[in-house]
Amino acid sequence: MDFLATTESGLPIPPVCDSRALADFDADAKLGAPGSFPFTRGVYPSMYAGRPWTMRQYAGFGTAKESNERYHQLVGAGTGGLSVAFDLPTQMGYDSDDPIARGEVGKVGVAIDSIDDMRTLFHGLPLDQVSTSMTINAPAAPLLLLYELVAAEQGVPGSRLTGTIQNDVLKEYIARGTYIFPPKQSLRLISDIFAYCHRELPRWNTISISGYHMAEAGATPAQEVAFTLANAKEYVRAAIAAGLDVDAFAPRLSFFFVARTTVLEEVAKFRAARRIWARIMRDEFGARNPKSQMLRFHTQTAGVQLTAQQPEVNLVRVALQGLGAVLGGTQSLHTNSYDEAIALPTQKAARLALRTQQVIAHETDLTKIVDPFAGSYVMESMTDDLEAAACELIRAVEDRGGAVAAIEQGFQKSEIENSAYRIALQIDNGERTVVGVNKYALDEEEVYEPLRVDPAIETDQRERLAALRAERDNGAVERALEALRTAARSTSENVLPPMREALRSRATVGEVSHALRDVWGVYVPHDAF
Repeated sequence: MDFLATTESGLPIPPVCDSRALADFDADAKLGAPGSFPFTRGVYPSMYAGRPWTMRQYAGFGTAKESNERYHQLVGAGTGGLSVAFDLPTQMGYDSDDPIARGEVGKVGVAIDSIDDMRTLFHGLPLDQVSTSMTINAPAAPLLLLYELVAAEQGVPGSRLTGTIQNDVLKEYIARGTYIFPPKQSLRLISDIFAYCHRELPRWNTISISGYHMAEAGATPAQEVAFTLANAKEYVRAAIAAGLDVDAFAPRLSFFFVARTTVLEEVAKFRAARRIWARIMRDEFGARNPKSQMLRFHTQTAGVQLTAQQPEVNLVRVALQGLGAVLGGTQSLHTNSYDEAIALPTQKAARLALRTQQVIAHETDLTKIVDPFAGSYVMESMTDDLEAAACELIRAVEDRGGAVAAIEQGFQKSEIENSAYRIALQIDNGERTVVGVNKYALDEEEVYEPLRVDPAIETDQRERLAALRAERDNGAVERALEALRTAARSTSENVLPPMREALRSRATVGEVSHALRDVWGVYVPHDAF
């Protein structure tokens, strides 16, 4: 039979699937029980029958005070987890008064320059009750330490803090670009974070290894899984090389994937990713703790699939994407607001996004049974096919010397760009339908009034920084920063304890980042020349 359709990964989809698709299927080896190796059916025995996923809404804009107000609204609306969006200068390790930050302060997230801003950001929020995820990578260490310091001021010890830092720098070299240091030094910093959190913040997820941004850049589901897990292998190798025991840090690894509107392939993707990772950790790295073998992940619905045209249609897209994430067994979920293709979400749009998750959790029967697709002809066949395609790509990365070497050769970036180009062509020629864009378009769009960021925020942040530098003990700050530089020059000292002391003395995120730049330098990609 000729297959007329293919998945996003280019794999054939038979119009009818029957028992022949599973003729050689070994259910015990490939599925197991939920909560048991290879975790295809989910990482916990009861999954949502015991407790729904964490409903985590991504928010952050303008000043720390404005973002704090939004967080209080989200907590009041029933969200169990906060997800912090930082502005571009913060993501790149620059203060708001740095010349390079001009025009970007508070635009795509909240500006955090110092402990004063972090204190304002989480004012009045119960940090021992709310799980906090921070989408931060190259400057993940100082932002995490600021959070720890503010929690301590509230009387909450590190042992009671739960949350995640993204801390996934390798994907920045591939798809996003908010890197600072060269790969070797970035991996050293990540290993230091693993070791520090093992001692000081044992319940914190030290990294969220992300396929999401690669998917948003154009990666197929197979590429998303393959390149994410290849990066994860590099982090595990770096931590082991730094002297850490795999079962000491691997249980705190977490992952971050996209959920597209192609529901069946997305469910297969999540199931295949769990199975691949379990085997990698057991067979390649010798992990014996079942928690080290579990692929626990957060999901965000696909921002790249949102449209500025007829934005209300995005409500339907997001509902389908959220459905796929839940059927795939996500541990936490962020559902995008329908207006995010236009601007930062309004309060009403953010509330509707959260209500979408609540309807799935409380008004459907999806939480009553674990992995409802188990044994399905089409689902098991798609899971096997996607697993095979992803493993082939992982081998291609390994053949090039591993993730860092493949990044230096431009392999992952080239593969993703080719996929993105193919998708763009399909949309342009009408082969791929995007409702409201190249089909079912309106002659005239309705007027939409987006949320706008006050341009005065940048001036306010500059004034706050000037006041901070006038009030603090600048001699103590410089001594603390020099201690950080000394630790960075060492090959054995963990840089986080001296970094924490610098931040406690009111050094800024930019000053801490510049101290490390002084020692480690910055990364300049080969194609920049």
